[in-house]
Order: sequence, then structure tokens, then C-alpha cells
Amino acid sequence: MALFQQQPQTPPAAPPAAPKPPALSAQDAARAQQLVAQIRNRFAATLVGQDNLRESLITTLVAGGHILIESVPGLAKTTAAQTLATSVSGTFKRVQCTPDLMPSDLVGTQVFDFSTQRFSTQIGPIHANFVLLDEINRSNAKTQSAMLEAMAEGATTIGGQRIPLPKPFMVIATQNPIEEEGTFNLPEAQMDRFMMKAVMTYPTPEQEVAMLAMLARRGSDTLDPTAVTPDVVSIPDVEFLCAAARKVHVSDPIMKYAVDIADTSRGGGPKPVQGLSSLVRLGASPRASIALVRIGQASALMAGRDYVIPEDLKRFAHEVLRHRILLTFEALADGVDADQVVDQIVRAVPVP
Repeated sequence: MALFQQQPQTPPAAPPAAPKPPALSAQDAARAQQLVAQIRNRFAATLVGQDNLRESLITTLVAGGHILIESVPGLAKTTAAQTLATSVSGTFKRVQCTPDLMPSDLVGTQVFDFSTQRFSTQIGPIHANFVLLDEINRSNAKTQSAMLEAMAEGATTIGGQRIPLPKPFMVIATQNPIEEEGTFNLPEAQMDRFMMKAVMTYPTPEQEVAMLAMLARRGSDTLDPTAVTPDVVSIPDVEFLCAAARKVHVSDPIMKYAVDIADTSRGGGPKPVQGLSSLVRLGASPRASIALVRIGQASALMAGRDYVIPEDLKRFAHEVLRHRILLTFEALADGVDADQVVDQIVRAVPVP
């Protein structure tokens, strides 16, 4: 006689299916296009050329990410960042990074008030909707770690107290690639926190002539936000754009396409690139595939579509991947840059 009777095992319950996000309505899509056109008009009044940078900035804003801008001096990196920030009615702070910039100068600190015999919290300039970190690679490693916490967690810690950052929160960082004295390379972890990295090029002679004509009409070489049209986008409008972008439909083949691009950079994928291991020592992280999908949703929304197509991902593949791919010393010695590697990856991955 059996002392113990074996109980029939019941199969584990399937996890509940995640609710589908509401679909993007035609009215919301039309309103989003109107808001984006309003921001583009702001750029037209302050910046000549640099259409790729303008689209990268607006797309990153709609996608809810951060952007790193790299170029030689004098190509209007700071002007472009200020234009985006002043096109929205949120708070804007500019921080000029230097080697002696400390985390407390950026995040804030606690100050002892002798009148009340208590410590009061003084928040730093990073507590703003838009933060321009000019020449970010001039700040030291300790300050860069404070920036990383703010970008990753959406909050800062001052005296053991966690203080959330305002929403929306966007970091626009600039760096100069040619100067090495007094600079600190950004760590890979912080580079990965930037959704996109835009690289600016010199304007054409025609664009440079148009720039000089605009400066002559304006009578000043610096941007005065109060002199530009006061028609700005409100913070609720920006929150609407971010929420509307999340409603854009992403099909399973598009998700697989984003994963295949990131996986190919790591040596895998459906059609691995021959000889990639001799060029790349570290491929893109899964955060790259997330960024591709979010950027694709924002790009589709700005184009007036409620669904993502492969061209939305291919258009910004270089901006999403170029700072997430670490090249080997052999590739650097041969003059190979990350954009050339991204070209090979995009060509190799089959388009759905």
C-alpha cells in the first residue's frame, strides 16, 4: 500500500498578456506633425543648413532620449542645442565643462544655514528640462559619473536625498574631437546612455553665404532667444509628442530587423559580416536595438505615419550605432571609422 499518493502536477499558468498600447489616432498624428513643423520653423530662423542635425535633435526629443553632438569648432553645435531648448517653454541650463568642474557644481550640494542652524539643499543646473553640457569631454571622471547617474536614473542624490529631475529631461552634450590636451574620454557606459551621436560636417559654400546674410540681417553673431518669434512649444506638448511616439505600431518583423542590426555588430545576425571580428572588438549592446525602435517610432510619427517602416531605422542607424561600436587597434591604424562599419552592417542585414 502506497503511503504517499503522488498529486497530479498542474501546468504553470501562463503569464498574463501585456495590454496593447492604444493606437495612434489621426487627430493625434496631425497635431504631432503641426508641433514638429513649429519646432522646425524655429530652426529655420536661427540655423542655416545642418538639416541632419536638426532632424536628429528633434527625433531624439520626441523619442525621449539624450544626444551627443561631435564636430570641430565653429559649426554651430551650441547654437543648434540652444535653438531646440528655446523652442520649448521649459527650463534650460548651459554648463561649460572644465577639468575642475566638480559633481556638486553640476548636481548641487547642501549648504549650512546659520540662521536656521540647518542644512538646505541647493540644486544644481542639471535640474532643468534641457541641459547643454558644452565640451563634455573636458569634465573629469568623477563629474562624468554624476552625469551618468542623472541620465540613467532620471534623478540625482544630494546628501543622501534622492531628488527627481523634471520631465521631460534631455541632455544635449557637445564635444570637440580634435583637441586632446585637458580632455577625458567618455567611458563606454556613458556613451551608451546617449540615444544618438550626431557628427556635423562643414556647410557648403552656398550655405555659408546664406549664414553670413542671416547674421548681417540680425546684426549680431550670437543667438538672442528673446529676438526670435515667441511661438514656442509648451512642456505638455512635448509630453504629448513623447506619448504619441510610443503609440506608433512596431511590427514583429521591424523588431527582428532592429535586433538583427545590433546582433550583426556583435558578429552574429542572419548574415554575419565577413572579417568583422578584425574591425570590431565590442559590438552594440541591447540598448542599441531599443534606441533603434524608439527612434523609428519618433521618425514615423514625424512623417505622419502610425507604423514604423525599415527606412525609419536605416535613416538613423549611423547615429544610433556609431558611438556603441568599439573598433580594434588594427581598424584604427588602417583608418577605418565606425560609420564604415555601420555601412557594412546595414548592407548585410536583410530588410523585411
